[in-house]
Amino acid sequence: MLNKVNVGMIGCGGIAMGKHLPALAKIPEAQVTAFFDVAYERGEEAKSKYGTHDARVYTNVHELLNDPNVHVVHVCTPNDTHAEISIAAMEAGKHVLCEKPMAKTAIDAQRMLDTSERTGRKLSIAYQNRFRRECLWLNEACRNGELGEIYLAKAHAVRRRAVPTWGVFLDLEKQGGGPLIDIGTHALDLALWFMNNYEPKTVLGTSYRKLAEQGSKANEWGPWDPSKFTVEDSAFAMITMKSGATVWLESSWALNTLDVDEAKVSLSGTKAGADMKGGLRVNGEEHGRLYTKEVQLGSAWGGDVPNDAAEQEARAWIHAILNDESPVVTAKQGLVVQQILEAVYESANKGQAISFV
Repeated sequence: MLNKVNVGMIGCGGIAMGKHLPALAKIPEAQVTAFFDVAYERGEEAKSKYGTHDARVYTNVHELLNDPNVHVVHVCTPNDTHAEISIAAMEAGKHVLCEKPMAKTAIDAQRMLDTSERTGRKLSIAYQNRFRRECLWLNEACRNGELGEIYLAKAHAVRRRAVPTWGVFLDLEKQGGGPLIDIGTHALDLALWFMNNYEPKTVLGTSYRKLAEQGSKANEWGPWDPSKFTVEDSAFAMITMKSGATVWLESSWALNTLDVDEAKVSLSGTKAGADMKGGLRVNGEEHGRLYTKEVQLGSAWGGDVPNDAAEQEARAWIHAILNDESPVVTAKQGLVVQQILEAVYESANKGQAISFV
């Protein structure tokens, strides 16, 4: 049994420096001993801030994967490399925490799951929003049956003007999509997790490139170049489940709306409903009257990832490694999310519903 987990960080950009590495630094049972980035200087910077005194910066990702002292790798690279790196890591005997989405395509996600099952290596997807306080509370309430049968979920991932203009977010070839695969994936993961329902039946989706082609001087991260904006600016879907339940998914980086929410879910069940509109609220009927209850758990997430959510994600992951337990976010769950996202794009392209049956 391990008592200390040596982590290799693959990709040392914004998500690694802003989330993974600061979170791991708070966990005594974890230490980052290896780094790789296509820009060597980024790996050096990450090592200087978060590495052990003898940590190494590799110039080749496969050299890092062949390091016998590395037990776990975090894959924080563009979507089109998730599968290749994760599969190679598991083949090399490493456990893998891969950034969302699981992969660029559902086929690649399936390959990742197959490799995990064949090698016995743990594979988890970084859906850190599950570890927000209000999400943990609501999931427990759902598991306890307090909402009854949940037959409607609305997954919200809508920004008014917040198009990421750095990195490769706007590159369809590298990312596989835009806001749907970037932030819609978080909201969809939460909805399916709360419902504990991973059996989709049909998906009817639409996607748009309306504001992408116009540009915007009001964007949170500065104007984008419409000629380089090759992904959708918004996408929407109605997902029906084999159980008869319905999931409405909305995602956008740029939309003319005041109804803005991100990584939030609204639920309707036979006993009660719940939403995250300005905090966690539960609604229902009691003693012949309707009620709305506000759950006091601290501020709900309004944009930035709370430090405690990222830290709790990392703690749960390292705990699963040390105790040989299943991770909170399983690869099978990540695969279903990926399959639904791909079906939304396919439905939007074909102009017809996609069936899973």
